[in-house]
Amino acid sequence: MTPDVPAPAEAAPDVPPDAPAEAGEAPRLRDCPNWLYLLREYEALYRHGSAGGSQAIRTHRKKVRDTLSAVIAANPPVLARAPAVKPVTEHFARALDLGERGAMQGMARALREIRGRLTWEYGYERVPRALARKYAYCEVLGPRGPVLAETLVLGFVLFAPTTTYPQHSHRDIEESYVSVAGAWSENDAAVYAPGSLILNRPEHEHRITTGDLDPCLLAYAWTGQRERLAAPGMVLTPSRRARAARAG
Repeated sequence: MTPDVPAPAEAAPDVPPDAPAEAGEAPRLRDCPNWLYLLREYEALYRHGSAGGSQAIRTHRKKVRDTLSAVIAANPPVLARAPAVKPVTEHFARALDLGERGAMQGMARALREIRGRLTWEYGYERVPRALARKYAYCEVLGPRGPVLAETLVLGFVLFAPTTTYPQHSHRDIEESYVSVAGAWSENDAAVYAPGSLILNRPEHEHRITTGDLDPCLLAYAWTGQRERLAAPGMVLTPSRRARAARAG
């Protein structure tokens, strides 16, 4: 079995916010145009994309865009979270280059403008050694910031080429992924290209694999209760071998 490794705390130098705020006061969203433009790309994505005839996807898309529209209108604080990198962020520039050539070019360009302010993390206390170099995610909106919101989390997941992200699920959280760059598959069911959206209902077990040649960058949205979104309790599903060993 591949040993787990503790998640390292790797931090990049602090980057000042888009605009100064008064002493002791966080800047507001409209003071930070690059964050605002990124959120408008999300809003357009969930407003104008197709649900493919699925009522469940249509309902989820409406929930995301309505919640996001309300957040933008409220002009929330933007917290100064410390930027952090992970080994997989060596692939980030390539993923953005690919994104800027395709259907998600607006999202990729907006993301490039705030790339030095992202806090990349694992979300697990212990990460399999093989996964630690091939995966990380960052949040751009949610209960932990940087842009504060109560019942919605928006972020990005970055995978290196030839990654297998193990089986997992999210308790009480409904999740959608939208491809920004690269090709990927979920549960070996299909290959998704940039612009594709997939919906995972709460407790739905899913496993992700990525293509051999290029990194994969996914935008995601989580909806749920604030308490769950603030502390999602991310846990990888034990493998069959691990479950058998425990049962024995």
